[in-house]
Amino acid sequence: MSELMEGRWAYLIHLLGWSLPVIAFQLGMLFWHYRERTAGVLRAVLPPAFIVGVYLSIADHLAIAAGIWNFGEGKHLGIYLGKVPLEEVLFFLITSVLVSLGLALFTALWSLREARVP
Repeated sequence: MSELMEGRWAYLIHLLGWSLPVIAFQLGMLFWHYRERTAGVLRAVLPPAFIVGVYLSIADHLAIAAGIWNFGEGKHLGIYLGKVPLEEVLFFLITSVLVSLGLALFTALWSLREARVP
């Protein structure tokens, strides 16, 4: 296992290890609050998250191409989309989804608070 955590799978394992439990929690809360409207909320939330993730990936591609930064060899799978490692693209997409779901849940909590205020 130590070899996986330090080798080319390291970035992907760490990324999925910290993000998937949070996304699962957010989706559970979203399903609980929105119930029958969950599909509509996801249709409203996920496309903008995807657009932002793609935008950030393109910006990263341009920065890597310009030599502003790079990624060390051997710490990712070696699969690239343009000049960006797959794990980095997934990071941008996952982070955008986390933020979008978080905003949807914040809106849900805010509406519950407003409903309680006399």
